Amino acid sequence: MPRPLHLAAHFPGVNNTTVWADPRSRSQIDFSSFDELARTAERGKFDFFFLAEGLRLREQGGRIHDLDVVGRPESLTVLNALAAVTERLGLAATVNATFNEPYELARRLATLDHLSAGRAAWNVVTSSDAFTGENFRRGGYLDRADRYERAAEFVSTARQLWDSWTPDGIPRPFSHEGPQFTVSGEFTVPRSPQGHPVVIQAGDSPEGREFAASAADVVFTRHGTLEAGQDFYADVKGRLAAYGREPDSLKIMPGVTVVVGDTDAEARERAHEIRSQQVSPQTAILTAEQVWGTDLSAYDPDGPLPGIDPVLDSGLVQGRVRHADPVAVIARWRAVSAAKGLSLRQTVIETTTRQSFIGSPRTVAADLTSFVDGRAADGFILVPHLTPGGLDDVVDRVVPLLQESGAFRSEYTGSTLRSHLGLPEPVWKG
Repeated sequence: MPRPLHLAAHFPGVNNTTVWADPRSRSQIDFSSFDELARTAERGKFDFFFLAEGLRLREQGGRIHDLDVVGRPESLTVLNALAAVTERLGLAATVNATFNEPYELARRLATLDHLSAGRAAWNVVTSSDAFTGENFRRGGYLDRADRYERAAEFVSTARQLWDSWTPDGIPRPFSHEGPQFTVSGEFTVPRSPQGHPVVIQAGDSPEGREFAASAADVVFTRHGTLEAGQDFYADVKGRLAAYGREPDSLKIMPGVTVVVGDTDAEARERAHEIRSQQVSPQTAILTAEQVWGTDLSAYDPDGPLPGIDPVLDSGLVQGRVRHADPVAVIARWRAVSAAKGLSLRQTVIETTTRQSFIGSPRTVAADLTSFVDGRAADGFILVPHLTPGGLDDVVDRVVPLLQESGAFRSEYTGSTLRSHLGLPEPVWKG
């Protein structure tokens, strides 16, 4: 019997996953797009629907980045609307812990949790980006070393606020004083049906892994191979005991793409076409500029990689996290290019592909199951290349096979997101 796996749907946008030029690709702003993708995910009995966040329009070379969404609705507002048109699907918002405050955000998340009858989740992200910080009153940013310190205290404070109402509906005053926050008063929202919203965390650094082990319910990650996934899985799960946690109290769900065809060969052909659309010649140059930190517009995307060294403290890219070690990234790209005889564009395609499952419905179902059975993941957050119809093949052709094998639910058995994920309800700490 396979291990039960979990599935979530990511609404794409702040990246180059979406094939914008495809005539089936629709608005990233209109509510109908969010509505359709969420309803598809619920039809497939997915655990949750996941929205990213963009707090500033990213720039490259002083211009708005051509490949990003121009405009991004606020996630919690969209999810509050989706709570009215879905019944069981979890609703996860990415909200920044650097540019928000605990009381206000805890209240907004608790409100979504009530409106959805216990289906809310918060993907905690941080920022060390002064460019994004200019949009906020502080106008600044946190040093990278301080980001997780603030995030950890933020989550702890939010949980204290959610616990300030007793399970039987009695409010109590709260008081918190720490290095990052000093707040006291009375919380206005009663305890929700699932106790606390589910906390999701995305981060692969040692600090991010430790934060996940100490505070998260779900980890959103990415790994390109089964072996890399197994290493990450073992490392993060191995950190839980130090915090008195059981392995199943944290679910690891990498973001992946899926391409389905009638046969494996047809799926591979479709995947190649999709990647060629995603990484146009322009995209290849822009992606390489994010690594080299300098203008590469004079280079031929179908020619060799640039032979120059990177500019390490470049201001070319604004609003996007640069690679921590561009020298190492360039060395890896050059090794791949030399070994396979790849051009710059082909190298970008080869090295920037998110973990993909490609094949016939039966092949994809078997591969998803093998990752979970092999303890490289507890499930997957699917990132479609089309909005809003990009999940249809998975829901209609792959999910039934997972259900048939016993790897995935045929019906929801609970009403809250915690019940979908098999997470314990948090113990009230009055």
